[in-house]
Amino acid sequence: MLKILIPTLMLIPVAWLTPTKYLWPTTLAHSLVIAMISLMWLQTTSEVGWSDLNLYMATDPLSTPLLVLTCWLLPLMILASQNHMTSEPLNRQRAYITLLTSLQIFLILAFSATEIIMFYVMFEATLIPTLIIITRWGNQAERLNAGTYFLFYTLAGSLPLLVALLLLQNTMGTLSLLTIQYSTPLMLYSYADKLWWLGCLLAFLVKMPLYGVHLWLPKAHVEAPVAGSMVLAAVLLKLGGYGMIRMITILDPLTKELSYPFIIFALWGIIMTGSICLRQTDLKSLIAYSSVSHMGLVVGGILVQTPWGLTGAIILMIAHGLTSSALFCLANTNYERTHSRTMLLARGLQMVLPLMTAWWFIASLANLALPPFPNLMGELMIITSLFTWSWWTLALTGTGTLITASYSLYMFLMTQRGPTPAHMLALDPSHTREHLLMTLHLLPLMLLILKPELIWGWTT
Repeated sequence: MLKILIPTLMLIPVAWLTPTKYLWPTTLAHSLVIAMISLMWLQTTSEVGWSDLNLYMATDPLSTPLLVLTCWLLPLMILASQNHMTSEPLNRQRAYITLLTSLQIFLILAFSATEIIMFYVMFEATLIPTLIIITRWGNQAERLNAGTYFLFYTLAGSLPLLVALLLLQNTMGTLSLLTIQYSTPLMLYSYADKLWWLGCLLAFLVKMPLYGVHLWLPKAHVEAPVAGSMVLAAVLLKLGGYGMIRMITILDPLTKELSYPFIIFALWGIIMTGSICLRQTDLKSLIAYSSVSHMGLVVGGILVQTPWGLTGAIILMIAHGLTSSALFCLANTNYERTHSRTMLLARGLQMVLPLMTAWWFIASLANLALPPFPNLMGELMIITSLFTWSWWTLALTGTGTLITASYSLYMFLMTQRGPTPAHMLALDPSHTREHLLMTLHLLPLMLLILKPELIWGWTT
């Protein structure tokens, strides 16, 4: 554990002490080394499930893929931000890299925490760097509004969680994930217990976000710089799913009845946000709403509480992390050239940047869950587990997948096909840096097809 954490901590002095000329290459190389070392976590298979154990931190088959995804994303964020940060003063560049690094430190501590209170503290700590990144490096004046939405939605959801966790500590005498699974199950019958159940899950449902409490997400995505959007889509939404999977084992007898409205909200949200995507003019907004739709499936898969649903949720979280992040990078490469996120104004880019079109094509197909991408595997497992729970869900999930395919193709055709507008003159060619960035997003996605048991979670 420490051989990842200490180098990540050392990235902060590296960012401040490196000479100007070598700042981006050095931090990139350093974070890539960390990402490579983190792949070792995928190897460890112990009989009890937990490995890399010390008093406070451990990994198990659920947290390992999320930890590796977190470490994998930092070099990609540094690569993606390099171009639009070069015009900034040097101290701001250093501060930006420091914020990204601190975000990674908090996320590693959150995903590997064995104590639920430590997880809660780190869950809240990730707010601070993300908020600074959105409100300081966002594009428009609305970024302050977006930051306020982001902060208050998350805080309002997670304060009941703190109370719920303190109550749980009083009742069970422990909040350690290692011992809590062996303690006697709670007998939950009263109305207060139902409120406690809601308090435990609300913070994670807001973070996911569940349809209905999702309004902060499109705002935050649209206003954030590229690295902010990447880390939001790829890892911060997964904190919600991870927390739900961890907590739901404790809340057992109540979930059977109380999860009905939330599953319905999640499934209805898939259709609603998909329909919003179909009439979206803003490219980043479309990708942000598609995240809400995919996370709706994940919420459904977790709340149904079957091994298939759980496995599908973990697979879809990892696959969506890589796909969504790749789409935000592509949207950013378009924005850096055309200075507009409106899809009507930046069309027909296939004629101008043919190689970028290939990346757009692969990322769009992964987003609509084409076989053999892991996205399809996750979606199919969730849809199957929902179908065995109630066959009415098939109508909603089926319509959802149809709409997903429609807006993914719409996004691809609007940006890449058709005549190039007359105002688009002398665009920069695509750089090697951008091709490397897309390769590092989509290559792991392709390789996961060959060995999906790395991200199956407990059911292996």
